[in-house]
Formats: sequence, C-alpha cells, structure tokens
Amino acid sequence: MKCSAYIAASVDGFIARPDGSIDWLQTAGNPEAGVGEGYIDFETYIASVDCMIMGRKCMDIISSFDLSPEQWPYGALKIVVLSNTVQTPPDNLKDKVKMYSGDLTVLLDELERDGYRSAYIDGGATIQNFINLGRLNEITITQMPILIGDGAPLFGSTLGDVDLIDAQAVVCPNDYIQFRYRIKKGQPKSRHSAA
Repeated sequence: MKCSAYIAASVDGFIARPDGSIDWLQTAGNPEAGVGEGYIDFETYIASVDCMIMGRKCMDIISSFDLSPEQWPYGALKIVVLSNTVQTPPDNLKDKVKMYSGDLTVLLDELERDGYRSAYIDGGATIQNFINLGRLNEITITQMPILIGDGAPLFGSTLGDVDLIDAQAVVCPNDYIQFRYRIKKGQPKSRHSAA
C-alpha cells in the first residue's frame, strides 16, 4: 500500500502551536496572490488517495471545527484514527471515523485486503511512526511564510537517517513553498556503520 503525507509547517518547522492551535494556517502568506502553477492543493491531493490514517490529536482538532456536512473536506474517504487511549470518537465524528489501537502493519494489511491502495497519513506523531516503520513513501510539505516560535515539530526523532529523493519544489506567489519528496526504500537506515 502506498502511504503518503500532505502537511503544512511553519518556516521554523512546527505544525501546531503548543496548545495544538493551527490558527496561523489561515493568516500566513498573501491569499490574494494565489498559489500558482504546480502547487498541489488539498482537494487534488485528497482525490489521489482512497483512505486516511490520522492520529487522535488530528481527530480532536477536526472535531473542534464542528464542520457541517457541506464543510466536510474528506468526502466519503475511509478514515482510521489511531489511539491507545480513546476508543470512541467524538459524537460529531461517530459516523465518519473508525478508531484503531494496534499494530500499524496489521492495519495496513487489513486495508489492503479490503481493496484500499493509497493512504493519506496525517498528524506529526503518526507521520513519524510511519517513517520509523519504513512505510511512508512520499511526503508533501507546504512551508507557510510564518515563524511561530514554538509548538509541535513536524519531525521528531527518527530511528535512523532518512534519505529523501526526487525533490520537487514550487514557490507560490502567495509566499508558500511546497516541497515534495519520495522516501528512499528501506528507510530509516542506521546512523552507525558496521565496524
């Protein structure tokens, strides 16, 4: 199964404020200028996947938006939420997400058996887990033109070095920069060479 991430980060590498707020995503950049050619917007990206695996913190943020059916950005996409502590989704997401606690490899095997082929991986810790398992194939990072100073980092500690290949970058008129990478197979690799 192909697993990819699509995420925004501040120039200083954060995906949320310390309290989990992502309000700065709405204010960074020059919205009147547009994104320009080559930028992959969220709707285009979502149309390229057939399921989504997110962390519980992502679910909590989405739940806090209390979106109407018309505002729901994921359509009929199958969404699995990873949590070892929460077993029931919030009331406003009960019919939209399935909770999962367990081995990620088992989850991916189950999704593949059910016919899913391309998973959107969302949430800092979840992306990190997929990188450490060597299961993230691609990542698209939209760097927002803002420094927020502190918060949840885009990347945490990896089990080893992770080589990113086939780099692409789009500099947008609104001052966003979107980077796309494939992750070299077999990642992460040990930082220590054999003696």
